[in-house]
Amino acid sequence: MADDELVIADTLRIILGQNGYDATAVYCGAQAIETAKTWLPDVLLADVVMPDMSGIEAAIRIRALLPQCRIVLLSGQAATTDLMRDARRDGHQFEVLLKPIHPTQLLAKLRRA
Repeated sequence: MADDELVIADTLRIILGQNGYDATAVYCGAQAIETAKTWLPDVLLADVVMPDMSGIEAAIRIRALLPQCRIVLLSGQAATTDLMRDARRDGHQFEVLLKPIHPTQLLAKLRRA
């Protein structure tokens, strides 16, 4: 879970851990990339809008390292539309969930993969 809002990242890490997922929380895109190199996640949950780099940029870099990694982006901001359009134009497709999302909805979405 990558989110610059520490409470959100830590809360989702706890919820995922309590539901059988081996989860870690990081707080910026660069940290997500570095962690992915050793953690080798099956799924990346990332906020779209973060100060150092967007979750989309982090997701693109992680997908280049780990093509099998499922990417799920979370966003509560209108800026996401433009960022996602640009990513799609460049050939990148990611799942996007809107914040706030109830934990049961997030878990259901993750289980559907």
